[in-house]
Amino acid sequence: MEIMEKVLVTLKENGAMKAGEIAEKTGIDKKEIDKAIKALKADEKIESPKRCFYAAK
Repeated sequence: MEIMEKVLVTLKENGAMKAGEIAEKTGIDKKEIDKAIKALKADEKIESPKRCFYAAK
């Protein structure tokens, strides 16, 4: 499974999370998570309900 897909699935299952929490949960490096979050935000698949937290739309 691609990193972006894993991030999206993790957010759908767990609700709003920080990038570090996503990295911990998935076992993927935080830098890779940050890249995936940036791409998912650009695609409007995730949103930021409050500062530093991300959630699936």
